[in-house]
Amino acid sequence: MSDARLDYYAHNKDAILHLAGTRRHLKQLTPALSLLVELRVSQINGCAYCLSLHAPEARHAGLSQRQLDCLAAWREAGTLFDAQQRAALTWAESLTDIATTHAPDADFDAVKAVFTDAEIVDLTLCIANINALNRVAVSLRRAPDGA
Repeated sequence: MSDARLDYYAHNKDAILHLAGTRRHLKQLTPALSLLVELRVSQINGCAYCLSLHAPEARHAGLSQRQLDCLAAWREAGTLFDAQQRAALTWAESLTDIATTHAPDADFDAVKAVFTDAEIVDLTLCIANINALNRVAVSLRRAPDGA
């Protein structure tokens, strides 16, 4: 972390652990789906630290290397992503750029068609949480471990 602006973990470990710990409370989503969303949001936000951290977890949770390779172009990946994954990725992109998209009804309707209300809440919290973590890591220049 030699190029980091600040070691946020050293300065407020408890807050970072609580923010990262939010993931444990998302009971309605499979780890694979949560990680898929976290990776896509981290791609959009340019968070190399989170991409490096969560990609191995995603493989361990059952996402294929092919899915990970095609994630940035998931809309063009045909049937590589199922309806639930596609709706989650749409919602993730919409909420990550909420200042522009304003979370349109069409995106919510796509999520509502394949998720329960409780799952939608957890999905939305998952997206909000990884966006917050990305913003901390990117703004304070956290590099992937070992980089």
